[in-house]
This record gives sequence, structure tokens and C-alpha cells, in this order.
Amino acid sequence: MTARRVAAPLLGVVLAAVLFPGTWSLDGMAREGQLGPGFWPRLALLGLALACAAKGLEEWQRARVGGPRAGAGEGRPPISRGKLATAIALIVAYVLLAPVVGFAIVSALFIAAFLTLAGMRSAPAIATNVVVGVVALLYLFVKLVYLPLPKGDGPFEAVTLALYRALRLY
Repeated sequence: MTARRVAAPLLGVVLAAVLFPGTWSLDGMAREGQLGPGFWPRLALLGLALACAAKGLEEWQRARVGGPRAGAGEGRPPISRGKLATAIALIVAYVLLAPVVGFAIVSALFIAAFLTLAGMRSAPAIATNVVVGVVALLYLFVKLVYLPLPKGDGPFEAVTLALYRALRLY
């Protein structure tokens, strides 16, 4: 069982290494002075490899010293199937509503709903997370990555464009 707990994360490192060369062909579309489209998949694969390597090392050290298995006896409550189903429904709703409502609005609603589902009850804390999260995501995707995000239809598009202008994204 210990070998499997160490091998599984190492398989993630191997997978990232195998997929990494496939990102090189994406840079042919890069504009001068901008990050190419291959940068973000490479960054994600690097993150996957590092996280998997760290987990593999942790499991190897735990097995070496004979410590408790991860998740065993740590006093975690059981998973609530209702909360899990609601979280999945929120993710599906996010994907379905993004083209209609727009990225900024649906992201704000999603962050607020997910934080509430996770147990956060402080309205100022939720509002702060929503504002900082949405603004940070908009700057990241619109200004840094130059990714066209869904703006929504009808009045939602007008709200999104007003927000973009207020944030000087346009």
C-alpha cells in the first residue's frame, strides 16, 4: 500500500513531463513582446509536477518514519453528500451561465455562493473576497493573458462593459 501511495504522485510527475513538450508548438502563434499561448499550459504542468513531487516526497517520508497515513485519524468530519452535490451543481451552473450572464457577474455569484456553502458567514468577508477575486481574475485574464471572456447578453453585457471601463480594462 505504501508503494502505491508514493507511486501515484510520481505518476503525476511523469504525466506532466510527457505532456510538457506538447506545449512547444503553441508558441508559434505568440505576438512579439507577449506571453505565448504555450506559457500557461507549461506553468500548469510545472505546478502539477511540483505538487505531485512534494506529495510523493511527503508519502515517502511518512512511510520511512512509520507515521500515520494521510487522512487517518485526523478528526476530519465525513463528507456531506448534500454539500458535495451542491458544489457540483454550482460549478455546472457557472459553466452554463457564463455565456449568458458574463464572466464577471457569474464569477461574483459563484464566489459568494461557494464561500457560503463552505461555511463563511461574514457578509463583509464574503463581499471582500468577491470584489478582490473578480477584479484580480479580470486583470489576470483580460490585461495579462489577453483572453476574451464572455461578457453576457443584453443588459449583462452593458454591466460588464461598464465594469471593464471602470477598471480601465478597455
